[in-house]
Amino acid sequence: MIDKFKAKFVEESNDNVHDLEEALLLLEKDTSNNEIIERIFRAMHTLKGGGAMFGFNQLSEFTHHLETVFDLVRNNKLSITDDIISLTFESIDHIKHMLEVGDVDDADELANQAAFIQRVQQFSDSDTKAAAPAVQASSETAVKDDGSKTFLINIKPNEEILRNGTNPFYLLDDLHAMGEARVVAFFEKVPALNSFNPVKSYCHWQVVLNTEESVNDIKDVFIFVEDECEISIEEIGAGNLLTANAISESIDEASKLQKSLTKQDLVAKASDSTDQAKKEIKKKVQLKEHKISSIRVNSTKIDELVNLVSELVTIQAQLNLFAENDGNPAVLALAENIQKLSRQLRDNAFSISLIPLQSELMRFQRLVRDLSKELDKDIDFVIEGGDIELDKNIIEHLTDPLLHIIRNAVDHGIEMPDDRIKNGKSPKGTILFKAYYSGASVMVEVMDDGKGIDPEFIRNKAISKGLIDANTELTRKEIFELVFLSGFSTKEEVTDVSGRGVGMDVVRKKIGEIRGEVSLDSEIGKGTTLTLELPMTLSIIDGLLVKVFKNQYVIPIANIEKIFALDTISFGKTFNHVVNIDEEQYPFIDLRETFETEKASKGTEQLILVKYEDRKVGLLVDQVIGEYQTVVKPLGRFLKKQENISGASIMGDGTIALVIDTNRLIHNNAVKKYRTKN
Repeated sequence: MIDKFKAKFVEESNDNVHDLEEALLLLEKDTSNNEIIERIFRAMHTLKGGGAMFGFNQLSEFTHHLETVFDLVRNNKLSITDDIISLTFESIDHIKHMLEVGDVDDADELANQAAFIQRVQQFSDSDTKAAAPAVQASSETAVKDDGSKTFLINIKPNEEILRNGTNPFYLLDDLHAMGEARVVAFFEKVPALNSFNPVKSYCHWQVVLNTEESVNDIKDVFIFVEDECEISIEEIGAGNLLTANAISESIDEASKLQKSLTKQDLVAKASDSTDQAKKEIKKKVQLKEHKISSIRVNSTKIDELVNLVSELVTIQAQLNLFAENDGNPAVLALAENIQKLSRQLRDNAFSISLIPLQSELMRFQRLVRDLSKELDKDIDFVIEGGDIELDKNIIEHLTDPLLHIIRNAVDHGIEMPDDRIKNGKSPKGTILFKAYYSGASVMVEVMDDGKGIDPEFIRNKAISKGLIDANTELTRKEIFELVFLSGFSTKEEVTDVSGRGVGMDVVRKKIGEIRGEVSLDSEIGKGTTLTLELPMTLSIIDGLLVKVFKNQYVIPIANIEKIFALDTISFGKTFNHVVNIDEEQYPFIDLRETFETEKASKGTEQLILVKYEDRKVGLLVDQVIGEYQTVVKPLGRFLKKQENISGASIMGDGTIALVIDTNRLIHNNAVKKYRTKN
């Protein structure tokens, strides 16, 4: 059971680390923003407290020192500098490592951690650090109306609490984080040195806490030590009673004389302030209804749900076939209703599996920051459309290609600041990450305002590498396509960043695995744009079922523009696979030739116009059967190399239909024609 809680802690801590990293990137741009500083402090405080609870003691200790630095920052005792920002980024990486490995015993690991803590302490132990200020006695006796309450909390730990790995000081830290607190420590039970046992707890504390949190929130601080402490929480009154002179003096006296505070004494000394505060609070304080807006669900459960919905869609197709063969009106109506419900369930299941791109963009921001500093460049990473949602499986496969694209933009694209100034540009470069919907696809563009790519340079490079012949004539678009060939690199020197001749070909392959397309465009002196066209989901699509000779294929409906029924004679008169329809010419691909099947007998054939980039291309088939809700299954090892096919689907009668990747089909057909021509 404890392992389950630990796994949950690690999962939630990774979210906190993600939030911490995002806030730190924002703080780097606005070092005086107190809200961001508080956000960073809260994330660190949560990591520290959770680490101590779930056995990540080294993580808790390390984060405690880091939290101390930002506590000084938020109290204006320490200023944010580049050194603090850089060290905190390093600390985030170290925290990720500690979450992955847990507490360690290895001597080298412990030495590294001690050295890291020492680096952090250099900031908190600097001359800028001052002792915590005592609460100033207010000249006013009235308590300000701020919607808060003041509590008296007694904490008396058992002597054996330290043996269980609990540090009582962290409990006091948690209370301080909830608001303003004054602590009175009692150490009358501490024995003489010859009787002192370092693993026993002898002290107890009283805390006067002013907070806007509820009693239950305060109790949550002690949820894991309830059996190891005597705890009492009493409400003294409304408002911040710590501002009252009498209360402050009582706390000072109790601390000096080791005298316990009582609720009755505190209430009596601040009764006037309390009464006034209660009258004002009744007018303004309203209880907020607590609603759970979201829940955390394991991704494997979502995968299982999607798989079950996929199976339901397949069975529903079988039911439709049975209903059509049976002919019973009641069964047909029932099958139709189930089809509607399964479609709604399908859409619901897939909306659950969609996650925003923003969840993965943090690593790209961090990559740009670190690489730009490493290469002495000044680069701004701008995000548009981060709320666009994609299937989580697509995002998982998309991360590595995008990392490589952005790495190339930083290394190849953006010039050095001096070079940019000479060319009349701002010394700071910009990489724009832009995502938007386009029909049933999501478009992702990565644009830089760098030096751009010279098409002639690419052509000469390809010739020198033997990738093309010197006499080959290429269009501008075809030249840029050379960048995606294996072994092609425009970088002369091999570095840790790029230039090993492995990259853009892998990017195209990875994007192709998720039925996506990638293209490149560039203009000298203005920059380069890489565009990815991606499906929103991988598992279920609305498709058009067609027949080519005796075989069935599925074409995604999202790509289809029109369908024409033409006689076979019309196609017999075509030249270079171009057909004239309604005074417009369309290139077409005969799927019978592509899949090497027999020609159909003379009669009517179907031409399906599909979108490809900025034009329309026809696909010639023998018969259009109808719309079909397709569950896309991965291909087996025998068909894995079929680039024109993205998957397979099981029909209601148990037969198999292959799903055509129209973008890849048209692209490969164009490449084949080009090679034949040359």
